[in-house]
Amino acid sequence: MNENQFKNKKIIITGHTGFKGSWLTAWLTLLGAKIIGISSGIPSNPSHFKFLNLKRKIKHLIVDIRDARKLKKVFVKEKPDYVFHLAAQAIVRKSYLYPKLTFETNTIGTLNVLEAIKMIKKKCIAVLITSDKVYKNLEINRGYNENDILGGYDAYSASKASAELVIQSYIKCFFRSKKNNKFIAVARAGNVIGGGDWSEDRLIPDCVKSWSKKKPVKIRSPKSTRPWQHVLEALNGYLTLAIKLKNNSNFHGEVFNFGPNKYYDLSVISVMKLIKKNWKDAKWKIIKNKNNYFYESKLLKINSSKAKKYLKWRCVLSFNETIDMISYWYKNFYKNKKVDKKFTFKQIKDFENILKIRNR
Repeated sequence: MNENQFKNKKIIITGHTGFKGSWLTAWLTLLGAKIIGISSGIPSNPSHFKFLNLKRKIKHLIVDIRDARKLKKVFVKEKPDYVFHLAAQAIVRKSYLYPKLTFETNTIGTLNVLEAIKMIKKKCIAVLITSDKVYKNLEINRGYNENDILGGYDAYSASKASAELVIQSYIKCFFRSKKNNKFIAVARAGNVIGGGDWSEDRLIPDCVKSWSKKKPVKIRSPKSTRPWQHVLEALNGYLTLAIKLKNNSNFHGEVFNFGPNKYYDLSVISVMKLIKKNWKDAKWKIIKNKNNYFYESKLLKINSSKAKKYLKWRCVLSFNETIDMISYWYKNFYKNKKVDKKFTFKQIKDFENILKIRNR
């Protein structure tokens, strides 16, 4: 990845206050970018975004992506060189409770972002992030590739699959002319994990919140398998895709999976056992899911061969390294008397060095 591509560039990040968004914001500020962050608020407490005091480093805007008028106004005023769209209602369980909100945010919100991109009067590169859960999950071992059928059992998955239909429609209808200067690609990432995540109903946050209080964490589906990867692996994919898209218009309209190596598709209980070696108070209790309406797939895998072939992207961390990075981050946050707010930036720098060494 050529980091100089982002220096002094104006970049809009939607969902910049969330887990992935705050890591992406931190990384791009290190790369010298001028960030305009758009979010409807701070989604968690504690907050990685607030912990890093990123509000002082960027233009921080409170705008709901469901508000098309305000969104267009920001895009027209800021004239971004790049757009990374991460804003979403991202919790599966919450999508059962608030399906209308989920579809409005994930599907109509994405449509509003595309409408706002249309208003920009200059070249703009946009990477729109959806999810590995857009696929119709038949629980197959080979891993889904980008051409597999979309689906969605729950409102979250269906709203993300619907967003992809909207994206492809807009690309074909509004961003296909020879004079087009807006180039768009879609990124689907696996289950990202890392320090600073305090979202609801996610394995790592649930663990550290319980263990920091020396309580056992409650686990619903110990045998469920997910494509786990460190958040920086996925973000490296987004940044690499943006650079490729800028330099080669043939990537316009393309979709890329960003997931771990095959042997990183571990069960929940396997991940727990790996974390336990770094967290002496790690205990868990397996409970039955009492909510019959809440469906959880047992197996989910994605195939990243396309990204490896065309983007030269791959996961560079071993899973043990991933677990160590996460454990050290949360220990720094919960156990040190003087919390080092620079720890996130140190991990980004360390990751950049690993990228340079292992991608030679």
